[in-house]
Amino acid sequence: MNAEIIAVGSEMLTPFRQDTNSLYLTEKLNALGVAVVFKTIVGDKRTHLVNSVRQALGRVDIVVISGGLGPTEDDLTREAVAEALGRKLVRDADLIANMYARAAARRITITRNNEKQADTVEGAVILENTRGTAPGQWLDIVHGKYRKLLAMLPGPPPELKAMFEDQCLPLLKDALPERAIATRVLKAAMIGESQCDARIAPIYTQYPDVETTILAHLGDIQVNLSCRKPLLAQAKLRVDELTGRIEEELDDILYSSQGETLEQIVLYYLGMHGATLAVAESCTGGLIAERLTDIPGSSRSFLGGAVVYSNELKTKFAGVNPELIARHGAVSGEVAAAMAEGIRRQCDADYGLAVTGIAGPGGGSEEKPVGLVYFAVSGDDSTETLEKRFTGDRSRVRSLAAQQALDMVRRRLM
Repeated sequence: MNAEIIAVGSEMLTPFRQDTNSLYLTEKLNALGVAVVFKTIVGDKRTHLVNSVRQALGRVDIVVISGGLGPTEDDLTREAVAEALGRKLVRDADLIANMYARAAARRITITRNNEKQADTVEGAVILENTRGTAPGQWLDIVHGKYRKLLAMLPGPPPELKAMFEDQCLPLLKDALPERAIATRVLKAAMIGESQCDARIAPIYTQYPDVETTILAHLGDIQVNLSCRKPLLAQAKLRVDELTGRIEEELDDILYSSQGETLEQIVLYYLGMHGATLAVAESCTGGLIAERLTDIPGSSRSFLGGAVVYSNELKTKFAGVNPELIARHGAVSGEVAAAMAEGIRRQCDADYGLAVTGIAGPGGGSEEKPVGLVYFAVSGDDSTETLEKRFTGDRSRVRSLAAQQALDMVRRRLM
């Protein structure tokens, strides 16, 4: 069965508020074997909300609406659902009595406009709100020729989650046929989206029952696999089989088949080898250290390092010979290697990682343009260097450089 989530609230159509409820609801629905195929955000305008509900009822089996159940004039979910279904709104006297009783017990004075929260769509089952005042509603109806399930839930996340877990989830389980979804997230570093798809499309197109989606972000490719079957074991078998074939094709380009981040994988390999890492960052300005230290427990393998932005600090903290900088320039493979070797010695680490480059927008030349970055990884046995040229603005160059640096460490540890 398919579902649509409708998030109600004009505030979510501004840059200042995000719809986080839909992420939670999607996870819970997927666990029931329900695919969320549409998500809609609609403002507090009745005609727009009525149209959104009608469209949703016309194209999915399950509609979950969050928000718009409060006491104010712009809380219009109940009215819109009633209009979309051609049903009456009935004010529930018991709900009003309970509302005033709860307020009295808490010594809170409530105004008359709160009573609109007791308006129920004809035929709806009331969902108690244990965290707030606005009750939810559940409808299991025949709309046109088809059975439809519709839930109205409050907008505040604590209220929505409690209501969904305690009351909506049991109703959904009773109404739904048993189906399960198996998912997998594969990640590859420093490969283009089109290049990745060209290599794996001949494989995943052989699995029409597994939905495959490729997402790209700054030096990172995410391949999402999803399969629905009556039994979880059946779905998992198909996803695992496809995963194995993609892993074989992408080989060491693929760094994760369980959704881990690149920095998690780097720390995993360091831990597996019982090794430590230190970094000397120039153009990345601490981005690599930030990503590594964002992982709990990273101190077991990541010792630290230095942001050596100036030539003087490259010498002071990473031990780079000033003559080497004068001869080759701060942005060079030779200086990157010296930085990696120096920071490894200074921190007494097993591996040293260094990055030096021109992030822009200024500072480039014909010989060394903006986007030119050198990397180096140093260990006891050898020092490897790498030259890359990235395009884009300063932020993009720095982010790509940090990603490339971590991937270089991963490959060295492999």
